[in-house]
Amino acid sequence: MYGMRLLIDRKPIKVYPDPKRVIARFFFNGDERAVEVVKHVMSLSDEEVFGLISPLLQEYSKRHRNITKILTRHCKKVKNCIETAGYDLENLDKYQKLLLGSYFTHEYSIESAAFFNPSVVADPDQSDLVEGELRVIISFRAVGEGHISSVVFRRALIDRNHNITVIPVGNYIDEAEIVKNAIYNKKLFFKKAVDSKIDVEVIDELGVKLQDKFDYSTLRKIILDSKGHADDDLRKLEYDKVLWLSDTYHEISFSRDTDISDRVIFPISEFERKGIEDARFVRFVKEDGSIMYYATYTAFDGAMIMPKLMQTTDFYDFKISPLHGIGAQNKNLALFPRKINGKYAMMSRIDGWNNYLMYSDKLTVWDNPVKLQSPKFAWEFIQIGNCGSPIETEHGWLVITHGVGPMRRYCLGASLFQLDDPSIEIGRLNEPLVIPNTDEREGYVPNVLYSCGSIIHNGELIIPYGLSDYCSSFATVKIDLLLEKLKSPCCVFVPDKEDVPRP
Repeated sequence: MYGMRLLIDRKPIKVYPDPKRVIARFFFNGDERAVEVVKHVMSLSDEEVFGLISPLLQEYSKRHRNITKILTRHCKKVKNCIETAGYDLENLDKYQKLLLGSYFTHEYSIESAAFFNPSVVADPDQSDLVEGELRVIISFRAVGEGHISSVVFRRALIDRNHNITVIPVGNYIDEAEIVKNAIYNKKLFFKKAVDSKIDVEVIDELGVKLQDKFDYSTLRKIILDSKGHADDDLRKLEYDKVLWLSDTYHEISFSRDTDISDRVIFPISEFERKGIEDARFVRFVKEDGSIMYYATYTAFDGAMIMPKLMQTTDFYDFKISPLHGIGAQNKNLALFPRKINGKYAMMSRIDGWNNYLMYSDKLTVWDNPVKLQSPKFAWEFIQIGNCGSPIETEHGWLVITHGVGPMRRYCLGASLFQLDDPSIEIGRLNEPLVIPNTDEREGYVPNVLYSCGSIIHNGELIIPYGLSDYCSSFATVKIDLLLEKLKSPCCVFVPDKEDVPRP
């Protein structure tokens, strides 16, 4: 067993980005220009307005599920500019509203730049399958213009022989409706405000005016009142930041007539305006046996990151909130799929290059991280991190890891930890499990293999992974052989020069 080689089966299927996958976003270039646009549109005759909007509706209704609803909503967003131009929004006819809305709308191709870092979970719907089949939902990090990341989904079917069929996408892609009905805990909320570098004086001022628990409408009313008494634009910006922070707590809901591939979770708050990165989905089994799907991800505003958590039971309705505590200060958080000894458990990488383990009584508060793993082998000297939530096996918790080595090459590894005490490492591969080959090293970010979550089916570990951030594919390995390798003596000692993995 010491010299056993693991046979990795790379599947021929690849999931590529599709630049035709577009959403209609609000487009705004400032109040002054918007007012001029309104004046131009309102100078048109009714015939000219209809002549412009009619072909637009015919063309874009083929690309969006409800383009009239989108244009109407975007028209309402410039109500102040319409009034500044001397008009009343309520008095405009429907074609004027639609045409105005079209000038404040642009299409955004969510997958045009990259499509990578997948995670996989069993689909809540396992109906109408034959024996040995498994239906799964795969999440991806999709990147478009300006390197803005969002979360998209595909459904796939794995047969008894581990063949993977990714179901074709639908004709449309939709954003969710945003529901701002969160109740905020003042202590946690303002601790996150401090972590987000919001001015302490503003935090203290607002804290005096709020109860221990408060809702969005109360916070917004107090902030608008405070801004009205502020003369300094920088001070006003700090109030806005508090409101932006409140937007990081919300719920989203997708229409029931959408397929899973029709849904995109796009950045909503200012604190994630540059992206929702590397969602690690996990099927979590609660103590009463009920199922919840959680995902940890990184919100990025272009300068600062904020670890966040989303949860869903059906992939239609999601609840989203930030994660708190000193253990939630960096990327790479991955939740265990059940409680351990009565506590939630999480892996993290708070310092950027080591793996940590932490426990909590509360799902959103994480403190007291303890170092679990450090880089040991040449292919991971830069950093080690997880590639998704730990997977429970009868022999221990299996964690697929990533290591970064020379030339910033990312490889995938594996480790095994004790079930009742994951701080105890049973074994760890002393060479990579998967290395970028010549067909995988070219792309948006060269020489990078990365995954955000794997699954076991019919005795096979199935690892979806991103290929140099350009597209995604799958690799599989026999789970019993991998576990035997991890339990063998060669996985638990530090190698000498002869044992260093081959380049």
